[in-house]
Amino acid sequence: MTFVFDEDAGSSELVLKGESFKYLIKVRRHGVGDLLAFRQREQPSTLHRYKLVAIDGRQAHLQLQESKMYEVKAGYPLHIGWCVIDSKSVEKVLPSLNELGVTKITFIECDRSQKNFKPDFKRYERILEGSMQQCGRTHKMVFETATNIASFVKTNPDCAVFDFCETVYPDSDPYETVLIGAEGGFSDKEREIMQQQKVFRLDTAMILRSETAAVAIASKILL
Repeated sequence: MTFVFDEDAGSSELVLKGESFKYLIKVRRHGVGDLLAFRQREQPSTLHRYKLVAIDGRQAHLQLQESKMYEVKAGYPLHIGWCVIDSKSVEKVLPSLNELGVTKITFIECDRSQKNFKPDFKRYERILEGSMQQCGRTHKMVFETATNIASFVKTNPDCAVFDFCETVYPDSDPYETVLIGAEGGFSDKEREIMQQQKVFRLDTAMILRSETAAVAIASKILL
């Protein structure tokens, strides 16, 4: 864990209790004299370093050593338009997408999205918070929704589409916005809507699941 979120980060003294105490002291076994990093959820760009000065029962006492601006983010923006799939599948790859540096995900109700699946943004936020503390990322991923493909394309006219085609992703021309279908891909009606968009595939003979495609595309563009 590269840092810990704490609402009191930045104060001259910090007291660890509860889950933070259990993880840092009992699990990670930090001791007196160790330096630990903290950030505030509201101002995650500022890194606060504390020295662990005492452990008292179920509390640990720390003193602020320094506070400085230290941001960790991807060097290139990537917005994924993702047709709605099972939230459990999204949750499995969300930490990976966060570590890779995906800037924003717009979840889109598509023709082949199962209507009983709804993105759980509160749960996604909790997953992202844990991932940020692990990988060090300081800029939160943004979540949005779109009612259909047509509205997404209208809002993002330069988006590229991941679909079955002959064109392999061009390494020399990274896309900033990519549209990924649900399981089963896009309907003929949706393909008509997207006929003016750039369409690409990855250089593999295998058919990728929607969540695998999201991770593979993010890796290709951001790393």
